Amino acid sequence: TVKCVDHFVKRNLRLTSYNMDLVLRWDPAEGAAGSPVYTAWMGCTNTSHLECDFSNPRILVYGTYIGRVRAELGAESSAWVESNKITLDNDSVIGPPGVTLFSSGTTIEVSIKDPVFAISTLREVYNFLTYSITYWKEGEREKQDRMHLSDLEIWTKYCVQVQVNVGRNITYPSRPSSPVCESTRNSEYTSAPWVAALVMFLFMGGAIALVVVAVVYRKTISSFLCPEDALPQHFKEYLLAPPDSSLHLAMRDPQPPQEVFHQVSVVAHDRTVEEGRPLEHAA
Repeated sequence: TVKCVDHFVKRNLRLTSYNMDLVLRWDPAEGAAGSPVYTAWMGCTNTSHLECDFSNPRILVYGTYIGRVRAELGAESSAWVESNKITLDNDSVIGPPGVTLFSSGTTIEVSIKDPVFAISTLREVYNFLTYSITYWKEGEREKQDRMHLSDLEIWTKYCVQVQVNVGRNITYPSRPSSPVCESTRNSEYTSAPWVAALVMFLFMGGAIALVVVAVVYRKTISSFLCPEDALPQHFKEYLLAPPDSSLHLAMRDPQPPQEVFHQVSVVAHDRTVEEGRPLEHAA
């Protein structure tokens, strides 16, 4: 029967909390003749899942809770089995914070984002927070508790890991963040923010000046780019001549036209000077 699984369910039933959620989990029931369903007290009913999420705005971050569940098969059901007891603000496991690094010369700024809670927020639940920042390079490891890592070695890659301490009476901090790495630089090659702003200002000023000049002197610029001087008449005739006209063909013909000439004689007084002989001065 279903009741024979009471001891198994009780031995494996656990109430857990991660970032202020509240989830009851259990292992599958054994010994039943079929596939039982489960009912969690004040939570899930007739579910085949092996967990029930109680996270909702009605639960209190400073409350203490115990989970109950039973197995059901047809008309039969096991006895209610109780889980362990947890108090959310003391027992909830805090997840890792988000970490972003910003490098400026030999200084690395560490930006930390609090983990997101299922209900409320980290700073609303805990009044006193500290961060444990661990950073290392090339096998060396050193633990620090500060937001800025300064006076580091140039051109060196540093990795950072962060945990949250909430000042409660527990011996463990939050889960550590994943290592995030960033390289330092030579401060001499690090441009100050005002340099970039000055360059942008000069660029924008030059662009505005060009626009103003183009608007004010648009007619002069237009006359320079598109002059109104007329083309010579023979250029116009060539450009307007039909492709098959004699003028067009003659100007496109790469061979010079054949010249026609005749032999002539020059007569000076009563003598005849033939071609090729110089003229003599008449006395």
